[in-house]
Amino acid sequence: MKLRVAAVVAVFVAGSADAASVRIGIGHQSMCTDTYSAGVIVKELKLIEKYLPKDGKYKRVKYSLDWKDYTSGPPITNMMLANKLDFGVMGDYPLIVNGAKFQETRKMRSLYIAGTGYNMRGSGNALVVPVGSDAYSFEDLKNREVSVPEGSAAWGMTLKAMHDIGLSSDVIKLKNQSPPVGAANIANQKIAAHADFCPWPEIMEFQGTGRKIYDGSETGVPYLHGVVVRKDYADKYPEVVVAFMKAIIEAGNWVQEDPVGAAESLEKWTGVPKEVQYLYFGKGGTLTLDPTIKKPWIDALTLQHGVLAREKAIPPLNMDEWIDDRFIRQAYAESGLDYEAQARQMVDPKSANKALPPAEIWHPGKGIESYASVADMLKATADYEAAGQAINASYVYDELTGLKLFGKVAFYVKTADGVFKTFMRKPDAVAYADRSGGSLLGIKEAVGSMKGAGLNAASAEGQ
Repeated sequence: MKLRVAAVVAVFVAGSADAASVRIGIGHQSMCTDTYSAGVIVKELKLIEKYLPKDGKYKRVKYSLDWKDYTSGPPITNMMLANKLDFGVMGDYPLIVNGAKFQETRKMRSLYIAGTGYNMRGSGNALVVPVGSDAYSFEDLKNREVSVPEGSAAWGMTLKAMHDIGLSSDVIKLKNQSPPVGAANIANQKIAAHADFCPWPEIMEFQGTGRKIYDGSETGVPYLHGVVVRKDYADKYPEVVVAFMKAIIEAGNWVQEDPVGAAESLEKWTGVPKEVQYLYFGKGGTLTLDPTIKKPWIDALTLQHGVLAREKAIPPLNMDEWIDDRFIRQAYAESGLDYEAQARQMVDPKSANKALPPAEIWHPGKGIESYASVADMLKATADYEAAGQAINASYVYDELTGLKLFGKVAFYVKTADGVFKTFMRKPDAVAYADRSGGSLLGIKEAVGSMKGAGLNAASAEGQ
């Protein structure tokens, strides 16, 4: 599979903006964190307006920006097919469906033109059960009902996971439910499990209503979102497409320059708690914002199309026709940036997060506090509790994947020499405890074990 590297100037020859008004219709998802750098951030900071062409054939043009917010990707594809939207921002499986459905028509086509964010380990989707459930793995859900937004990235993850584990639809009953409905049913214990995309699993964790039992990192496939555009629109207004690409680049830079401030702004714009936003966008967070189209993305999308073709008879998708990186390359070139260098860069949380402090606390008055060890963070939490001070959240990393977790939902193993290790999944924590001779603890027990300890109780960890 080859990316298009031909000079983008070729696409600028055709098309004209003679019309008095040019619509820029964008379908985005304010409740999907991985779309923010091409969605709500661009919208709220008015970044497209900053880069829109205003001379030449666009000198007398009036732009009409039309932002449409959806709870998942499939409705965006429907609106693009109906020519009511020009751009769509969505997850990996919905992107594939978008391209395939357009290619199924005789004349219409869409183009996959940029990424938004990714997690190299595949984290972003997850399967959540009510916090008091007795289920700790996919296998524990046999003969139970599982809900998932059909057609979403989480739906694709669920299909792949079931196939990998050998669970058929006769064993696990899948039910179509939107993210808000599924989350509400988890909170009210009306469904055995709900699979969803970011940030819904973490919202349920933060609210104390749900607990992950399967993470997208277990599929072995990168998690990514991106941007598609109607080809006829891109052919007619290529400079507008490049302007959008420049806006995406700036949106990503805005987050990286001040992740805490970005989390606070995103809470105001979306309603998603800032503590959840920080889990994704803070240092060591789940998402890496990057608009380049990388070779592993093509491999992942090809594999995922195979999953959908096997499970749901999706139409064929010609990747060579669909993937077009000319516009994002042009945006990088005009911004004085090195596209090739960025496209080669891959952030794997397992290695990238090793150099970061292993634990953090978000204190309502002091902001983000970093700790040299997990034990130091637990000791600080115990001290805050003793002083009657509630913290906003704590953060640790999964020992196996390097993924960032809420401290309150992690599984802790305390070894004989007082070292704490943290895990996303209970089976992994149990296995480590068995090997190390340590004890398995929840957050309350872990914090309780540090009450009355010295100020430097965690120095033995040497982190």
